[in-house]
Order: sequence, then C-alpha cells, then structure tokens
Amino acid sequence: MHIKKLILGGENVRLDFKKTISNAAKIAKTLVAFANNQGGQLLIGVADDGTIKGVKGEDEERYMINKAAHVYCKPAIEPNFEEIYVDDKLVLVVDIPKSDIKPHYALDENQKWWVYFRVKDKSVLATKILVDVLKEGNKDMGQLITYTDQERKLLQYLEEHGRITLKEFSKLTRSAYKKAQKIIVSLILSGVLLPHISEKEEYFTASDS
Repeated sequence: MHIKKLILGGENVRLDFKKTISNAAKIAKTLVAFANNQGGQLLIGVADDGTIKGVKGEDEERYMINKAAHVYCKPAIEPNFEEIYVDDKLVLVVDIPKSDIKPHYALDENQKWWVYFRVKDKSVLATKILVDVLKEGNKDMGQLITYTDQERKLLQYLEEHGRITLKEFSKLTRSAYKKAQKIIVSLILSGVLLPHISEKEEYFTASDS
C-alpha cells in the first residue's frame, strides 16, 4: 500500500485522516458514512493537512475504533486493521467495507441514532430521501419505469434548469411531499436521477448513464 501517495491525494469520498481517536461517538459517524457509501479507509496517525504524526498507543486506537464500530454503529460494522510504518512512524490503516445491509446508524452524544453518508471529504447527515434510497437499494429488485405526467414534468424541468429540489418538484406537480419523495426515490433507484447532498442542501440532476 502506497500510503504517501494516498496522503498526497488528500481526503476524499473514500479516505479520511485522523491524528488520533479520542471520541468513539464522533468516529462512528465516519464509519457509517463510509459503510453507507462506497466503503473507505481511515488513516490514523495522519493530521488533517497530511502530516504523518504516527500512532503512539496503537492498541488504544484499535479499542476505540472497535468500540465505535460495535457499540455506536447499528448494525455493527466490522473494520479491518493494517499497521504500516512510514518514515519510522506507525500509521494504523482502518478499512471499512461497503455494506450490503444499509443503512447504518451512528449513535450521537444525546443517545439518538442518525444515518450519515460520505460526500467528497465530509461525512454528512443523510436526508430522508437518501435513507429511503439506502433501504430500498437492499431489496435488489428491478425498478419498473412508467413515466406519468409528474415524471415527464420533472424531466422537462431538468432539461430547462439542470437541477431540481424536492420542494420545487412538489410545487411543480402540486404533489404532497411524501408522494414527491416516493417518485424521486424510485427514479434514483432506476438510475434516472442522481442525488446531490451537502451540509446545506439537497438537489437532483438527470443521470448521464
């Protein structure tokens, strides 16, 4: 594993740096965000700017990760560990596989369970639509696409504007939020729409595939 090459690329959707692990609840968010998306790797002993600091208490770091994965994640996550020395400094590589039992929830400090999803280099709180997509995606059933007036209006709107929010779609079709959400979830699962979420907004675009 070329750790230095990975680090030079910076944090991304499948890579996160942690200088040390001091809070199991906090790191659980990252673990479930990886598992709910493509999987990913935590490099422990690496600062946010990519500086290799090394791990001092490797057993303690493993304990904290395992505690987060089994106590603060639901369903539990099974991390894989690898120790790699870089310039005589120990980096603990924690591999989180992509899950096939999504969604995973993380327990916060207020004893509430939340779903997180990895977007670029951030672990963001999943929206209701994204949680539904994760749940429905587990069923592995074909999505039959039948375009009603609502779907046609949506696709026409995207041709003109490029993107749409749930609120805009609900207003466009005069549909209740719940009905609009169901349509969008179905179109995401069938590959017609792509979801885009951040800490500030959620919108949808037409898929190029």
